Amino acid sequence: MKALFLLLFISLGLDVNAALAMDDKAVTAKPYDGEPLRYVLTNEGASPKYAVILMPGGVGRLAMPNADGPVGIKLNDNFLIRSRRLFVDSQFVAASTGATTAPGKITAIVTDLESRYGKLKVYVIGTSRSTESTMALTKPLDGQVAGFIHTSSVNAIASLDTRGLKSRHLIVAHNRDVCRATRPSNSQSSSKTYGTELIMMDGGKSVDDDCEAWAYHGYNGIEKETVDKIKAWILAGG
Repeated sequence: MKALFLLLFISLGLDVNAALAMDDKAVTAKPYDGEPLRYVLTNEGASPKYAVILMPGGVGRLAMPNADGPVGIKLNDNFLIRSRRLFVDSQFVAASTGATTAPGKITAIVTDLESRYGKLKVYVIGTSRSTESTMALTKPLDGQVAGFIHTSSVNAIASLDTRGLKSRHLIVAHNRDVCRATRPSNSQSSSKTYGTELIMMDGGKSVDDDCEAWAYHGYNGIEKETVDKIKAWILAGG
């Protein structure tokens, strides 16, 4: 298992020493709405400044381990979730959770993260169908989190008006995404109409259904390049 873990990191171009130092575990936050809220916490440094909350696309469910503790290298069938370690360094911590439109679940994770690390600049990130969640959370959490990032957004992104909002917004799309539900032209239209910042990716490979995680839709083969650009945008915001 350890050898497979290292092979994965080498294939993704990650530093092996950083991989060994990284902590990836299921944790439980204080109950939200009467139910314990569990998520996957991935961190490297003890004093991060930024946190990303990652939500999977598709049905939006995250297959959590049965108990708190190490996760290993599972949870790899979604662009954001399989890339969670790519987000993490001495400045960034990642929290992976099921897709939700409930503001209270996001704030519960934020509260738990800040109980561990102190004040953080938090960005909520969705991909594909979970951009329905990032869009739904835009107004309820405006100004309460640092920003929202919508990747491979559903077509409704074309009508997301981000003007006048306190939280920052970024749209990310792949030029070759041919999924009918997430046409990149709608991401481009949103940026043009409302001035929302946009990153267009290209390259990689497509070996799956057009709307699945291993297609261009899921930034297959360019995960690191995509995450690096997202993190650079976050850092540019201070």
